[in-house]
Amino acid sequence: MRRYVTYLFTLFVIGCTTQGEMNVPVTTETAAYLEPHRLQFHFSPPEMWMNDPNGMVYHHGEYHLFYQYYPDSTVWGPMHWGHAISKDLVHWEHLPIALYPDSMGYIFSGSAVVDHQNTSGLGNPDEPAIIAIYTYHDPEGHPASRRDFQTQAIAFSTDKGRTWTKYKGNPVLPNPGIQDYRDPKVIWHQETERWIMALAVKDHIRFYSSPNLTDWKEESRFGETTGAHGGVWECPDLFPLDGRWVLLVSLNPGGPNGGSATQYFVGDFDGKTFTAQDNSTRWLDYGRDNYAGVTWAGIPERDGRRIFMGWMSNWDYGQKVPTTPWRSAMTVPRVLNILPTPAGDVVTSVPARELAQLRGEPVQFIITKDGAIKTASGGIYNLEMEISNGGNEMESFELHLTNAENDTLLVGYDAVNKQLYIDRDKAGKTDFSDNFTGRQTAPFNPGRKMISLSLLVDTGSLELFVNQGELVMTSLFFTDNPLSHVTFHSSGPKLMVYGRWFKLSAIWDNYVGM
Repeated sequence: MRRYVTYLFTLFVIGCTTQGEMNVPVTTETAAYLEPHRLQFHFSPPEMWMNDPNGMVYHHGEYHLFYQYYPDSTVWGPMHWGHAISKDLVHWEHLPIALYPDSMGYIFSGSAVVDHQNTSGLGNPDEPAIIAIYTYHDPEGHPASRRDFQTQAIAFSTDKGRTWTKYKGNPVLPNPGIQDYRDPKVIWHQETERWIMALAVKDHIRFYSSPNLTDWKEESRFGETTGAHGGVWECPDLFPLDGRWVLLVSLNPGGPNGGSATQYFVGDFDGKTFTAQDNSTRWLDYGRDNYAGVTWAGIPERDGRRIFMGWMSNWDYGQKVPTTPWRSAMTVPRVLNILPTPAGDVVTSVPARELAQLRGEPVQFIITKDGAIKTASGGIYNLEMEISNGGNEMESFELHLTNAENDTLLVGYDAVNKQLYIDRDKAGKTDFSDNFTGRQTAPFNPGRKMISLSLLVDTGSLELFVNQGELVMTSLFFTDNPLSHVTFHSSGPKLMVYGRWFKLSAIWDNYVGM
């Protein structure tokens, strides 16, 4: 069982709407992160509904995380931008809601930048403005059969993101008559000295440029005949990485294991046009529970990392998962890099190094063929393994993550079908949605090479990183008690497993595993 230490806190929800409006405080008192299935080292809101990460920007030593938020229900509703900050990407401080819906519509997804050169004229001599670029969604547009109900707008802050003012000239990018026209991701393109916006437009991406964040010109289009098209394109991100350019595009539905997922393209961008290296469809994460992820803007050059975070859920069942009084969490922050392969450059992702501060002392182990992995109770841990087959073709193997109630989460490699898989069908509650069950698979052929696995296990989530993030799978599960026990099973006698196990600390300072 789990024991909890009671802890209460008060969240003061104060936000700005339009210019000149008075802020109205709303006070909410809630039990802090003690509920069943509440994740203990992942970001989640204190209560109510959350989905896409928005406006992720680093400024004055703070990582800002905004997110799609509905403060009145645990299911999707009129969208706001929730807000939290962190100094280390691990521990988070909840701040008041940043942006509220108004007469122009709900506040849909978008991005944020620091306007260091004051190109917008919205900053002041003492403090550059943080500019949020977001989609207005007029909820009356769709029922009225209009197609122009999503427009792009901006808001600005000159007090480190604590209060926000909406621009009087909104929208800065009107809708040309397209139903799905949203989720602006804006970057500064140094070579052309212009702002560039990647915008999701139905089934492709359009690129716009601006000298000042308020006047936008279309430059090019990408993707109408490239990539996966099983659903609407959403939440793009464009950034340079290791000498190449990467374009992330989320897709709902149409993911490799059903529902929503994020594809990516590696190529080149000249300030106007993105050119992909090939027409292949590549997935950032083959698990069912990583969607709409984007990267932080403003990471200092001396750091140099490209840091990503996604919404850890799936639109197939995200509004039905058995959690209360909150819904949804984010993935751990992940560092992206380029890995050259014979099939082209691929994007790898691994947990940010800051997460290592949560680790306890390592427990080392060796397993030949089958065996239990020595773990401590508590249910939140990091398991690192290297699996070799003595230079022979890799055999099938399976990890069983279990508890005293015989809930079982399976992680394995199928040598016949050349697949990695996660199976959560017997890992706690599944009856809240017919779409939740079914084995999740990813194509993988290690041949005769050693496999490295890193598993991040929280009270209700598994993040699997294979071969230093060459392949990643993220999956939720809902057991009443932690999956504290791990056993390894193989199909043949030759597998050798070397590993380390780390107990992880909770970030909310109120969880005690038993």
